[in-house]
Amino acid sequence: MKIITRMLEDEVYEASNAAGHTIKIDMRAADLKQAQSPTELLLSSVAGCGAVDIVLILKKRRKTIQEFTIETTGMRRDETPRKFTEIHCKYIITSPDITPEELDKVAALSLEKYCSVAASLNSRITYSVEVKS
Repeated sequence: MKIITRMLEDEVYEASNAAGHTIKIDMRAADLKQAQSPTELLLSSVAGCGAVDIVLILKKRRKTIQEFTIETTGMRRDETPRKFTEIHCKYIITSPDITPEELDKVAALSLEKYCSVAASLNSRITYSVEVKS
């Protein structure tokens, strides 16, 4: 998997995947911001990845999902690097046949076993550099 990220202006970037799908990344002040920041995208990725697994598992169990919302919050350190020290996903499902206990078990299974984004938060990250003139 490869993502190409290009600077559009000082604090605005665009990331594209191999299929050409793009997202903007915006690190400007809140009053100027038009897209999510990298850390907001990380929280969105954890929520989305977990949600996909949860829906797949529940659908395999022939459960009805009328509405599904994930409220994801993150606590970060004050000092640099301002990494997340806690991430909390609150899964809110509207369904006539899913119990809170069942959703709890499925959510745990998703985040602890299947969600590649959550698992990647402990990954080793390497880098290389290239300067063109």
